[in-house]
Amino acid sequence: MRESDIHISRVDWLVVVIYFALVIFGWFNIYAAVYDSQAPQSMFDMSINSGQQLVRIGISVVLIILIMVADYRFFENLSLFIYIFFIALLVVTPFIGKEVNGQVLTVGFGSFRIQPGEFAKLATALALAKVMERPTFDLSKTKNQLIAFGVLLIPVALILLQPDTGTAMVYFSLLVMFYREGLPQRYYILGFGFIALTLLSLGIENNLYLVAGIGLIVLILIIIGKKSWQRIIVFSLIGLGMVAYSYSIDFVVSKLPDHQQNRIMVLFNPNLDPLGVGWNVTQSKIAIGSGGLLGKGYLEGTQTKFDFVPEQHTDFIFCTLGEEFGWAGSLVVIGLFVTLLVRLVIMAERQKTRFARIYGYGVISILLFHFMINIAMTIGLFPVVGIPLPFFSYGGSSLWSFTILLFIFVNIDASRAMQLGRLG
Repeated sequence: MRESDIHISRVDWLVVVIYFALVIFGWFNIYAAVYDSQAPQSMFDMSINSGQQLVRIGISVVLIILIMVADYRFFENLSLFIYIFFIALLVVTPFIGKEVNGQVLTVGFGSFRIQPGEFAKLATALALAKVMERPTFDLSKTKNQLIAFGVLLIPVALILLQPDTGTAMVYFSLLVMFYREGLPQRYYILGFGFIALTLLSLGIENNLYLVAGIGLIVLILIIIGKKSWQRIIVFSLIGLGMVAYSYSIDFVVSKLPDHQQNRIMVLFNPNLDPLGVGWNVTQSKIAIGSGGLLGKGYLEGTQTKFDFVPEQHTDFIFCTLGEEFGWAGSLVVIGLFVTLLVRLVIMAERQKTRFARIYGYGVISILLFHFMINIAMTIGLFPVVGIPLPFFSYGGSSLWSFTILLFIFVNIDASRAMQLGRLG
């Protein structure tokens, strides 16, 4: 049997089938999101979003073929060069890029443009896998932590300069991969603590209640432990630091752009401005809720037909699904994503090299973050930050970057027998 035959026979076809199911279902929903019953157009019409997306799907198929016929070592050997290329592209984007909604996001020529921040995600996952693949690379050591966080934070800083907070947030999803590779739990406990304190500081109008709660917790920790002046001083300082951080939240939020402040405030008070900044989320929840159990039927969504939800073919594509296919259709799509993620975990754990496993968990981290945040955003559980639903939302950069991200791992996984021979 030839090496290429072994490679094809080991392709995880379940992942491939789920990918195409999501892409095709997404394409149908993109058409539904722009469908006009008064002047219906063919979903193949190149003048509307569904026709344009079909071309992008065709390009994705070409990309898949090119990735799958390539030697899996190509991606490993060039991972750092790919990373450097996209870092350089992020550096020049503010100077040569096209401004979109007040943000410099896309580069290219003519009508062909890409969003470098989307592709830099997969480049960062590849670079981290290459940097961390050495058996001696231990994330419990400070030096290695600095290296890994350095690789992660460089693109984050460059994307924040555009500014594009939503895309920058995605990079922190790679902390899931860091956890699998041994980053100490204290960082996650501290991080979740800061997130909880931030949410409480924003959600509780009177900070005195929060101060009282912090004081009570500190007092209990002092009482139940060993009595010593050192312990009392340490916990008291921690409590004072938490209080100071809580009061600083309002100041930090006040320095954010107005649209970001409004999105945060609407999260805690949906009725704050239902006809203004709260419009998107309110209409999205109405669309999803009106779908009921089985939905109103394909192309029958009233919220969709009358354009109540802006950006419904991109960031809010899930509400089109909820309105027209209901709870059952939403459950099917969520089930596909969950099955895909579980399958990717299985694939990552069966890899023969650290590079393959680390990259696999990088793929999982990024897809999981997009999946969770996009849906949470459309049902009002997370601020609107411009996070597309993988393989589903309209757009070339997001579809192509997710496709490349996923199928590089499918290629690497299909080549794991050769990885074993290489190690041997």
